[in-house]
This record gives sequence, structure tokens and C-alpha cells, in this order.
Amino acid sequence: MEKQFKIAVIGLGYVGLPLGRLFATRYPVVGFDINQNRIEELNTGNDSTLEVEKDVLETVLTQENPFNQAGKNGLYCSHDINDIKDANIYIITVPTPVDKHNRPDLTPLYKASETVGKVLSEGDIVIYESTVYPGATEEECIPVLEKVSGMKFNEDFFAGYSPERINPGDKEHTVEKILKVTSGSTPEIGEIVDSLYKSVIVAGTHLAPTIKIAEAAKVIENSQRDINIAFVNELAKIFNLLEIDTHAVLKAAGTKWNFLPFKPGLVGGHCIGVDPYYLAQKAQENGYHPEIILAGRRLNDSMGQYVASQLVKTMIKKKLTINDAKVLNLGITFKENCPDVRNTKAVDVIHGLEDYALQVTTFDPWADPAEVQHEYGLTVVNEIPDEKFDAIILTVAHNEFMNIDLNHNLKEGGVIYDVKGVLEECDSRL
Repeated sequence: MEKQFKIAVIGLGYVGLPLGRLFATRYPVVGFDINQNRIEELNTGNDSTLEVEKDVLETVLTQENPFNQAGKNGLYCSHDINDIKDANIYIITVPTPVDKHNRPDLTPLYKASETVGKVLSEGDIVIYESTVYPGATEEECIPVLEKVSGMKFNEDFFAGYSPERINPGDKEHTVEKILKVTSGSTPEIGEIVDSLYKSVIVAGTHLAPTIKIAEAAKVIENSQRDINIAFVNELAKIFNLLEIDTHAVLKAAGTKWNFLPFKPGLVGGHCIGVDPYYLAQKAQENGYHPEIILAGRRLNDSMGQYVASQLVKTMIKKKLTINDAKVLNLGITFKENCPDVRNTKAVDVIHGLEDYALQVTTFDPWADPAEVQHEYGLTVVNEIPDEKFDAIILTVAHNEFMNIDLNHNLKEGGVIYDVKGVLEECDSRL
């Protein structure tokens, strides 16, 4: 049955491209994205997200639609909806953000579902990978497919859900090495979806009983991490008041075999910083106000301003003038060694420092200055400035920062603040 699969991956970002590349080693795959510039970039073998190396991508790229060639595998990238109409497996990997009020925004999912609905044929399976709240696939997405296609769910077409587990920037835990949760809209479809993923995921799969269970499993993975990090962030606030080194405390506590090794920090990105709101929204719709989940999110959302205030306090203790002082901020991506700036909390630190009338220069060798300017209206440089600063704050632990002599850029009597707890020498840390 493997050779009968013709796969269309909708959305070629941090999730869709690695998945499409992997499936293309065994099946004909068309990767679809509405961003024409992204398609042109990928067709040259270049991936600006840096998730798939050029030589790896080029091994599967094809310049002709493999659906039209019997027995042909490979990845064909396109922004033309006509190129995906012959697929029988549609995998939707678009982002699921929150709006400015932290309410789930399903717009990308609705639009992707409309796109697939236009080309859906009898017997096709639509698999969603985007993180959602339990019930979203069947309650929100399936009606769109039915309306646009004019077909009946679980009679004319079917669905599955297999939540993405991509870890941006992680070259060790790549998509095929992470166990995959799968599910289907019927037991038979569940088996088909599971066998499809099992054929390329070397780490194996776990077939969940229902789509809702698979959705719930995904959303609690990141909510659990969010709550645990919120706990150590609160510990950091307490221990800072007590003038105790938080990292030393965690190291000592970590000698117990069942102590969970979480560290304080900024919690952003497109997963941990967003997913708890999806679960909270669904809970509230059903009459329950989640306390722990939202408390953890509130605390983690407040850390940017807290870090800014701690840096200012450290500067005051060293009798530095705050007004118009110059600060070098190291890093703006949401995590280390990754160009992804979506929902980065480093921005909160920058805005917090600017609220104190500090002049902030941000250096990040990984971030795209044009993307940062577009998303946040902030200026970023990719090379460290040749000047002295009153304070330096490390917000993202890129490898490049570990090899910099920070004292070269620090004025005499200046402050080094380490958010990540990775610098051997600093005046203060989170």
C-alpha cells in the first residue's frame, strides 16, 4: 500500500519542510506554501529556517511533480493549488498562534482547510499536525472541509491527527528520531495513518484511540513544561530576594534521582509560550477556569520585565547612571542556535530596558534583521558593535556568545547580566 500514497504537505515552515523532506525519501510528495518567495528559496535547495541542510534537501528535490510520474519519489515545492489536486494524503502543518489578547487564532488552519477542501477527492485522508485544543480538528476544521468540498466526513473523506514534535535548532532530535503520536477518525483510518508515519519514523509511533486524545496529549506536553519552568522562575525570584544563587540551589537539588532538571528563563516560541492558552480556552468554554495553567503562563509572561528590572537594580548597586546608559543585548531569537524569532520573550526584555530610558543595541548572529524589524519594529545587528557599553545582558545562549570576550565591549565598572546562567563570569544572573 506504501507506493499508493501521494502526499501533499500544506505549509513548508519549521514543521512542514522537515516532514515533507522525510516522506519524500519513500513517497511522491508535493510541498505547498502560499509564500512564493519561500517556494523559490526551497527550489534552490536553501532553507532559511536552517532545519534542513542544503545537501539533504537537494537529495529529495525534484523539478517535476512526482504525482505525474509512476514510481517517482521526491519533494516538489509549489504555490500552485493545481499541483496538489492528485494527492490522496493531505498533511496540514500551518502555525496556530494566539492574538494580542492570548486567544487562539485558528485563521491559518481555516485557510489551509479551505485550500485542501477545493481539491479533496473521495477516499482522501486529511491529517492535521498543528497544535490545537482537544476537539478542534473535528469541530472546527472538518466542517470547513465538508463545506468547501461538498463531501461527507467519514463517508467520502477521512481525517487523522498526528501532533508535530519538531524542536527547532535541534540537530540531534530530528523528526524521524522523535516518537510520533498518531490517530484517525475511524479505527481503520487510524491504522493507515499510523502505518504511514511508522514507515519513516525510526523512533516508532503511538496510535492514540481518538483524534481528541492525540490533540490533548500534544497540548499538555508543552503546558507541563510551561508550568515546571514557571515554578523555577518563581524560585529564582524568591532566591534573588534571599541573595541565594538559584542555579547552585538547582544543582544541589538535582542530585536527587527524581528531581526534574528545569532552569529559570524566558519562555517564548511557538509552542510552550502558546499552547497552554489553547487548553485554557477550551476549558473556559466548558465552564472551568484553569488556575495552575494560567498562573504559570502569567508568571512566565512577566519574566521579561522582571529581568529588565533586575539588570537596572544591579547597575544601581554599582552606582551607574541609568538614564541613557548603553546596554548591549545578546540574542533575540526565542531559543539558542536557531533563527526563529516567533513569540520571543527577548523582546519583552528590550522593551523593559527601554522603559527605564536605557539605549539598547541588540546583537544576534542568527536572527534575520528584516524579519525582526517587520515583526517587532526593532533593529538587530549580526556583528558585534566595536564600542563600549555600560551593561551587557545575555538573553539567548547562542554558541557564538560563549567565545566572545565580553570585557572588550564593557566599560570599566560596567555590568554583565546572565539570563541563561551559562557565563563563567557575570555580576548577576536570573
